[in-house]
This record gives sequence, C-alpha cells and structure tokens, in this order.
Amino acid sequence: MRRSSLKPGTATNKKASMSEAMLMPHVFFGVACIMAALWVFVDALNASASNAARIRLVSRAAAAFMWVAFLAGGYWYVVFYPADKALILKGPLPMAHAYFMETKEHLVITLLMLVTYLPVAASNNLAANKDARRLVLWVSGIIPLLGLMIEGHGAIIAMGVKLALLAKQV
Repeated sequence: MRRSSLKPGTATNKKASMSEAMLMPHVFFGVACIMAALWVFVDALNASASNAARIRLVSRAAAAFMWVAFLAGGYWYVVFYPADKALILKGPLPMAHAYFMETKEHLVITLLMLVTYLPVAASNNLAANKDARRLVLWVSGIIPLLGLMIEGHGAIIAMGVKLALLAKQV
C-alpha cells in the first residue's frame, strides 16, 4: 500500500508512523555524536588540566550517543527497512540501496570503532602528551566527517524511497 493513500488511524498508517518515529532517535543521536566529537576536537586543541575531565566526559558521551544511534538504526533496519528496500530496488534510483546503503553499513562499522576508541585515547594526559593530543585530534576530527558522510547517505536512501513512491503514483 502506498504511503500517500494511507488513511489516518489505520494499522498500516500506524506502522508507517512507527517506522518514521524509530528513525528519529537514530538521526538525533547520530547528530549528537557528531556534535560531541566536535566538542572534543575543540577542547583538545586547547588541552589543559582544567578541561581534561570535560574532554573525557564528552568523549564518553560521543561513544554512548553513537551506540544508541547504532542500536536504534539497527532495529529499524531489521524491522522496517525490508519494505523500503523493495521499493528502492524497483524504483528509479536503485543505487540508493545498491551503493549508498551498502556503503553506509561499512562506514558505520568504521565510525563505531573510532568513536569507541575515542574515550580510550582521551584518557591520556593530553596537556602533557603531544602525541596523545594529536591522536585525539585526528580521531575526533574524523568522526564528524564520517558522520556527515553517513547522514548524507541516509538522505539519499530516503530520497530513493520517496522517488519510488512517486513513481508508483504516476
């Protein structure tokens, strides 16, 4: 059933609404991870004894945010994505799944490894250890770049679903 023909209060409409509702925490916590990593990056640029505890706390928050985003997205992927995948593959932009979703899956694993490592790297004395600070800067700098790339891939995947639904209406 096309989403545009759903009537309010129907079971199918509630399932479609639930699908979108499940994506909101995925996106929210993904963006929160990006913002936390940027915060760590800026604080690490000026690492001192006075901001060391904050760097450690925010790096742990970045990791927690990413894992929550991953779990919410993973649940959505298993429960709701098969229907969207079928639409995308039959629609005018099948590469939204064939390339962008497949690439996103691999980028997310890389991002999970980096963001899980960030609190470990941030546990060093960044004010005194120049190499440790450089490592934290690289890791916390790569996380937002990967995160934005992943967000863009998600937007293209959503566009693939919309284009497939539009193509079914014509």
